[in-house]
Amino acid sequence: MARQIKRVGVLGAGVMGTGIAAHLAGAGLDVLLLDIVPPKLTDEDKARGITREDPAFRNRFAASSLQKAKKSRPPTYHDPFDADLIEVGNFEDDLHRINECDWLIEVIIENLDIKRSLFARLEEHRRPGTLITSNTSGLKIATMVDGRSDDFRRNFFVTHFFNPVRFMRLLELVAGEETDPEAFDFIIRFGREVLGKGIVIGKDTPNFVANRIGTYGMLYLLHAMEREGMSVEEIDTLFGPPMGRPKSAVFRTGDMVGLDTLVHVADHCHTDLVGDECRETFAVPGYLRELVKRGWLGQKSGQGFYKKQGKEIRVLDYTTFEYQEKQKVRADSIGAVRKIEDVGERIKKLIAHDDKYAKLAWDATAKVLIYAANRMGEIADDVVNIDSAMKWGFAWDLGPFETWDAIGVPESVERMEREGLPVPANIKEMLGKGITSFYSGTASQPTYYDFHKKVYVDLPGDAKQIKLAALSEQEKVIDKNSGATLFDLGDGVLGVEFHTKMNAIDPDIIAMLHKAVDTAEAEGWNGVVVGNENPQAFCAGANLFGVIAAASMKKWDDLTKMINDLQQAVMRMRLCSVPVVTAPAGLALGGGAEVVMASDAVRAHAETYMGLVEIGVGLIPAGGGCWAMLERFCGNLPDDPGFDPLPFIKQAFTNIAMAKVSVGADEARKLGFLRPQDKISFNRDGLLYDAKQTVLGLARAGYRKPRPLKLRLPGDNGTAAFRWFVDGMEKGEHVTGHEAMIAGKLARVLCGGDTSTRVKVGHQQILDLERETFLSLLGEPKTIARMQHMLQKGKPLRN
Repeated sequence: MARQIKRVGVLGAGVMGTGIAAHLAGAGLDVLLLDIVPPKLTDEDKARGITREDPAFRNRFAASSLQKAKKSRPPTYHDPFDADLIEVGNFEDDLHRINECDWLIEVIIENLDIKRSLFARLEEHRRPGTLITSNTSGLKIATMVDGRSDDFRRNFFVTHFFNPVRFMRLLELVAGEETDPEAFDFIIRFGREVLGKGIVIGKDTPNFVANRIGTYGMLYLLHAMEREGMSVEEIDTLFGPPMGRPKSAVFRTGDMVGLDTLVHVADHCHTDLVGDECRETFAVPGYLRELVKRGWLGQKSGQGFYKKQGKEIRVLDYTTFEYQEKQKVRADSIGAVRKIEDVGERIKKLIAHDDKYAKLAWDATAKVLIYAANRMGEIADDVVNIDSAMKWGFAWDLGPFETWDAIGVPESVERMEREGLPVPANIKEMLGKGITSFYSGTASQPTYYDFHKKVYVDLPGDAKQIKLAALSEQEKVIDKNSGATLFDLGDGVLGVEFHTKMNAIDPDIIAMLHKAVDTAEAEGWNGVVVGNENPQAFCAGANLFGVIAAASMKKWDDLTKMINDLQQAVMRMRLCSVPVVTAPAGLALGGGAEVVMASDAVRAHAETYMGLVEIGVGLIPAGGGCWAMLERFCGNLPDDPGFDPLPFIKQAFTNIAMAKVSVGADEARKLGFLRPQDKISFNRDGLLYDAKQTVLGLARAGYRKPRPLKLRLPGDNGTAAFRWFVDGMEKGEHVTGHEAMIAGKLARVLCGGDTSTRVKVGHQQILDLERETFLSLLGEPKTIARMQHMLQKGKPLRN
């Protein structure tokens, strides 16, 4: 029989163990979470009459961890109710229950003797063939499984998750010398397809791949800051987005991870890597060790390199250990690249400058590139695994070898040699063979340089991943304009990809949505998928630059046409004769949410952040968003003039008036942006494939064109009820007069305008009200002022 995983035992209920359990439960797996029995009763236990035999006492560590995680930010669970799906127990009373599990994940303290003791006990209860993996960050596999049975050793390997488990894509897998390749390959597939993880295959070395390279890079900068007399703000400004790193950069990342954790990882490297040419880089600077000594551990203790005081974020002066106001960092090199969107080009241009920031950027980049090249074969077998580890584990836009390609391998090596840096022999050998980049090939068949074979080899593909760039090469483009592309996805399915900045809706995108539906209906296609491969956004809304310009010039006819075109596009999607499936991932805001809600079915990535946010700039949804909310909350109400729809309309009103944005697809379903029947995928790379299969399923099941919906809405009576509530909010100074005015207009749209429950209202009446209200609000001076203020602050305008 094929191996299956239905139930998982997580052994250890600390922050990481609880995070793993929550993610597994979110993926639909049954989970058993075990931890130790508390050492003693508390005074509160004694007062309540709880004894050492009570399950509430004996299972406290596991149970309390699950409850505590409900309050965590960012959220540990995909849905807080997942906590109720995780069974808890303890190692003394419940270890025998591991025989119910198909996979056991050890997540206890990083102590070899304690781990080995637990593994010996697992042997007594586990079923033969059950997978056992450790979340260790560097203990040797051979020493952990010494003395265990052949079956135990064959089914044992490392699964190193990154925290927070839900949001960090990286899962490092490390096999032991005796690990069964079938078991290992199974978890590779399971981790990718079911858990949605990016899989990196590492070697059994201290801190594996991401933490080895990432900790080296961070510690190098910690030493460089002290050596160069720079500040925390200077380092974080430079090594954030300008260098293709996350906004948390260096020190904010350290605060998020925990400075004690950073010191632990660095000390581990410094102790164990006796043969590492850069071993002393892992020596912890005195100021960092002092922070840990003081208990200033970062986010979990309330202060580290940064500290929030009131609404202000203050930054540490590491020479005095006092917090001060953040200083704005200005530099020619950073300013020169700020508007360059291509990450590789941005890095290349920045390191070519000659100010002190550019010099440090080059120095740190060169050292990391050299260090990564010297680790080839030691921590991983190829450049792909090292690059993927840094992108998925440390949120770099480009991995080390992708960065090297971007800045030019021959040119950068020449500069290294000119400056006396030790260029690795394997890089010199590669260049000597006339190979000048680590990656090559085409979008259809990308290749990478294999240092072992000393030739380019094919990058492994995935049959469940649709690559749009590859379809372009294969001449599968049916139509294209500056905002969107229409693809033939195969099997009679069309695909619409947006490709404006943040995929913001513009007239070209609207035109392509019309073209997709027209083509599908006229030529007999099975259906349409709307999605893309953008890691940040499905669609961040309608870019309002043009709206501001048209409103400023009083071009109301042009604005009316633009809004009407978007409304008609989403309704064409909603009511056409072929199934339309949207595949959101990342941001789906404003107009992006309206496009998603217009589809027959949604195949959303688990990390989809969805909401109607127009009120933030003083507007309301006008691309069918109000109708979509009414359709979701009122579409299945009794067809009875005496039935009161107001409580259901209130849910739509709350979503829009409070600009609610879901943190993930599960919450989008709870808020009503997604319907109960809409599906969620964990594997981002397979999302377009999943959406295509959804279209084919609908088509093969005998798709029927939806009937236009009509609703019984309360009209002026409902609007008056909302306005009474909003007036109370204004009198209590919870909202301003302007905000109350917007809320009143929104209420009138959602209540259907001039109507009553005695008549039925169709979508066009609501769309007309949306459009009229949007335009009237756009004529408000405060609305334009708000938009212009956001522009001046450099914030994206999303509708």
